[in-house]
Formats: sequence, structure tokens, C-alpha cells
Amino acid sequence: MERLGTGIGWRPAIAEAVEAMAGIEWVEVVAENVCPGHLPDSLLRLRERGVAVVPHGVGLGLGGAERPDPVRLAALAERAEALGSPLVTEHIAFVRAGGERTASRGLEAGHLLPVPRTREGLAVLCENVRIAQDQLPVPLAVENIAALFSWPGEELTEGQFLYELADRTGVRLLIDVANLHTNHVNQGEDPAAALDALPLEALAYVHVAGGFERDGVWHDSHAHPVPEPVLAVLAELASRVRPPGVLLERDERFPSAAELEAEVAKIRRTVAVAGRDRVPVGAGARPGSAPASGAGTATGPVADEAARTRLALGQTALLSALVARTPAPEGFDRGRLRVQSRMLTAKRGSVVASLAPELEQILGDTYRPRFLRYAAGRPLTGGYRADALAFALHTLREEPPAERAVRRALRDWWIERSGRASLVGRPWARWARVARFALLGR
Repeated sequence: MERLGTGIGWRPAIAEAVEAMAGIEWVEVVAENVCPGHLPDSLLRLRERGVAVVPHGVGLGLGGAERPDPVRLAALAERAEALGSPLVTEHIAFVRAGGERTASRGLEAGHLLPVPRTREGLAVLCENVRIAQDQLPVPLAVENIAALFSWPGEELTEGQFLYELADRTGVRLLIDVANLHTNHVNQGEDPAAALDALPLEALAYVHVAGGFERDGVWHDSHAHPVPEPVLAVLAELASRVRPPGVLLERDERFPSAAELEAEVAKIRRTVAVAGRDRVPVGAGARPGSAPASGAGTATGPVADEAARTRLALGQTALLSALVARTPAPEGFDRGRLRVQSRMLTAKRGSVVASLAPELEQILGDTYRPRFLRYAAGRPLTGGYRADALAFALHTLREEPPAERAVRRALRDWWIERSGRASLVGRPWARWARVARFALLGR
């Protein structure tokens, strides 16, 4: 595996700080947030300096019941080639459900949700990973996610699940130590036991991130400093193997450049100190790892269509409970699902506000409560930009602001963004726009 070194997640808000940061050897960029034909100048300058750039996907949904979307795969491959990346990464998660297989409307989570750690769920995931590997121009690594809840009837621990995935597919692993800590707090899973079960020779690199605890639940926020317990998990890993790369993730509430640099330095020191007494790791299964279940093959059983349909039905029922307020499927922790549901709605409102900041500017302090009311019972079925337009139209129809100026501003924003402003600048444009808007209410 190519040696990456110490890095940081590149985000537009901290681009200047990242470029000026001493000792940064590589960066990671959210794949869906860059356009191959119009790469940010900051990333181009980093590439010219020899800093590796790794695209990190969030929308492929490798853990979903459906096979990977060829269009999304092609987009990920295009970004890897445009950036000259040594590898690409994605998540062990599902992000959408429903559709033709379940004879129901398609639903989007807008978030990474856990897959069931069952033999059948593993078979589907392995096939999806192999499909992705065949279509990508560089090696693929997949990341363990943080979860607030687990599926009933799971057959494998996290370490066993990841071991078998790597063993059957040859995929590399991106281990997020913050997510191991999250699952320790939220589900009682032992990070050390998970590390013991992993094929660490498959390690591609490591994520480190911050979070916070509230009411006994750890929230993997990526918006807080990295706490000592997460650094302790990093040290546990680094005492077993020298990570090819370690990266700080920070997505919101960015501190000063000096604070970011200090946090990267602390991560670097943690790895160095833990590695002083490292015992070399040999090949083969780790203590507690799952035995091979390949049914006479090196890759294990292949998922059939019936298995995919069963998984699709389960994931659709779960996602519907989270985003459409249908009853929670049997066996799930209903309290945890309520917490997850609130988090999904809050995240959805934040993403819409970041993509369409004018909405929050127009509506002011009423934006958040209005969005929460709008989102209740209205699941995300398309992209966030369509969601922003739907929210604006819903507000104008169902909860029009009392102030005329606010209504006018929101109406004009919706007309312009929805492509209904082609007559702007002509003498009768205002009357045409008003007429169109009036017709929408019928």
C-alpha cells in the first residue's frame, strides 16, 4: 500500500489554511463536492506540490440492496483520474432504499446508515464491492461507519464482518477510529476487540475525528476537537501496525488554522509514540476473526436476487421509519431510531441551508422550525436542491410569512431558482411572474 503519511480533509472553508499547513502530505476531498472539469485552484496547487488527493465518496451506497449505480461509479472513477489519486474510498453503508424491487417510492437517507451484519447482508455487500472494484481505475478502500443502533439478529461482530469482507474481496480498509469509539459508547462494542479481529495488512489509512456525548449517546459530529478516548483508539491501532496514512476529518465549525495544525500534530505524535513498542503483525486471521465461510470458493457465497429483495424490504422499512414516521420495524431500539430520525432531519435542514443560504437569510430565525415542520412526513426522495425548492414552495403555500417583504423575497427566490424567470427584464415580466405563481396554488 502506498505510504500517504499525515493528512487532513480538504474543505473549501479551510482551503487556505490547509495549503499553508506544515507537514501535510495528503488531503482527502468529498468526491461529490468536486467537478473534474473545474477543480478548485487550491487542490490544483496542492497537486503541483506533490500532495496526494484522495476522493472520498458518500453517495454510492455499497451496503444497499441494489447493485451500484453505473453512473455514480463512473463519476467516482472520473474524479480519481482527474485528481491523479492513488485510491478512492467509500463507506460500508446504505443511503437509499425503496423503488421497483419493493414496489414503493424511493427514499433517500441523506446520511450513512448501518448494514445488517448477517451472512446474507455480507454476501450482498461483497458482490457490490466487487462490481465497484471492476469499474474503478485505482484500488478501493471502504470505511466502517458510526451507528446509533444495530440490526436485530446480527451474526457477526464488526471486526469479523470487516475481516470477511476484506478476505473475500481483497478490498482495502479505511478504519475510522472515531467511529469505533462511537460504536463503543452507543452499542457497547469493544474497539480493541474489533482491532484484534481485523486483517491489518489490508489497512489503507485511518480517519480521526471529533464528536460529543449527549444523554448517553455519542454524536460523531466532525465539528468538535478530537477527544482523548478517540486518540486512545488510534494509539491501540498504531501499537499493532504502522498506518499507511492518518487523516483528520473536520466538516463544520472550523477552528483557527493554528488549532487545526495543533490537532494534526497531536495525531502525528500519538501514532509515533504508540509505534515505539509495536509488535510486527503477520498475515492471517486475527484472534476472534470469523472462519472462512466460502462454501468451497475463495470468495464466499454469491447473493441471489431473493437475498437482495429481503435486504431491500428490511432497509426500506427501516428508512421509512426514520424519514417518513412509519412504525419502527420489529426488533429495533425505538428510542435510538427516534434519536436517529431527529438527527437526519436536522442534518437535512443544515445541508439545504448550506446549498441555499438565501433561504435562511430570508426567513431568519424561523427557518429551522419551519424546515422541521416541513420535513415531518415528507421524506427526501430526490436531491437537496430539489428539497430546497420544495421547502420554499411549501412555505409559500402552507405557512406564508406574515411580512409582505419576506413573502416577496421568498417568492422571487423560488421563481428564479425553479427556472421560471425567463421573462425578467421585459416590461411585462413582473405580471407574468405573479401570474405563474398564482397558478401554482391551484
